[in-house]
Amino acid sequence: MFNFNFHIPTKILFGQGKIAHLADEISAYGSRVLFCYGGGSIKKIGLYDEIIEQFSSKGIFYQELSGISPNPRIEEVREGIKLIREHQLNFILPVGGGSTIDCAKAISAGAAYQGDAWDLVIGKAKPQQTIPIGTVLTLSATGSEMNGGAVISNMETKQKLSLGSPLLLPKFSILDPSYTFSVSAAQTAAGTADIMSHTFENYFSLNDDAFLQNRLAEAILRTCIYYAPKALANPHNYDARANLMWAGTWAINGLLSAGKNTDWSVHAMEHELSAFYDITHGVGLAILTPHWLNYVLNETTVQRIATFGTAVWGIYTDDIYETAKLAIQKTSEFFASLGIPMRLRDVGIGEEHLQEMAEAAVRHKGGKIDGFQELGAEDVLAIYKAAL
Repeated sequence: MFNFNFHIPTKILFGQGKIAHLADEISAYGSRVLFCYGGGSIKKIGLYDEIIEQFSSKGIFYQELSGISPNPRIEEVREGIKLIREHQLNFILPVGGGSTIDCAKAISAGAAYQGDAWDLVIGKAKPQQTIPIGTVLTLSATGSEMNGGAVISNMETKQKLSLGSPLLLPKFSILDPSYTFSVSAAQTAAGTADIMSHTFENYFSLNDDAFLQNRLAEAILRTCIYYAPKALANPHNYDARANLMWAGTWAINGLLSAGKNTDWSVHAMEHELSAFYDITHGVGLAILTPHWLNYVLNETTVQRIATFGTAVWGIYTDDIYETAKLAIQKTSEFFASLGIPMRLRDVGIGEEHLQEMAEAAVRHKGGKIDGFQELGAEDVLAIYKAAL
């Protein structure tokens, strides 16, 4: 196991009714809030009114940034920064899923930066000062509620890139599974695929002997496989929603990657799909993952993939390659059973930009994707083509 540091100061308030503590948690850090949310679902479930009532009761001033996109745009980040500066706001509250939280993180970093916020995304500058963030989660998927990462899109340049810093860790996050009762079947499925992909990216590594982390990863995968169908069958199943929400948080808060070298191969490839076609992130991950695993299956990787098949899917055969291939097949079939389209053509992606996307995927990684197996542009292109 490689050396690592592990420190997550985010306070989690988990369960029904925890929203009652929101104003008190905010007041520990500020009293002038940028209130961020997406398409308005928080109004339909009554969460918006509850938050506004708490603001009023505690004398908290607020400005709203609404309509944040599923793949948050740099333009939305800039608008949030403008509101921060105009109204001298000192706290940011994103309410929603990972996209809203990611947008808020970029705003947090950009508000204290004198240049354009896109500089922080492309690595031209690093966050030095940030505005504190607290989150209220309404979608189980990205795990952004307990990590310091964010992904922002620039549709003009066709780039979807990440920034990260410990300074961007939320001060607190309220996780009430009942807020996910109204999440659609398609979003629930895509969110599950996102959680599982985060887990895969940490799990499929080599030569680190991170035994405990791998067993924890297998537990998260089995949790998703067990509870996602239950959540789809009964959207108000609290235990199903709770387990998916908690799985999403722990899949990407640093626990599973501790002591490992990972390069997040499938995410690098999927970010290009979203940048060019603005598709749902979890759907793109689900489509690519089985094809990536098939492509990298060889004598070096077969043991880990077969172990996944046995530990997660309960597959036992006398041939290690057969076990690995069946595991990949079961993974693809599971995503399909959730109603996720499993071909790129099914989400409107053809051959026209494959080469361009493949080159961009490795360029943004410094010339190669150095993950479970090293991938160059031609390797990525072959995976894209297999996924058509």
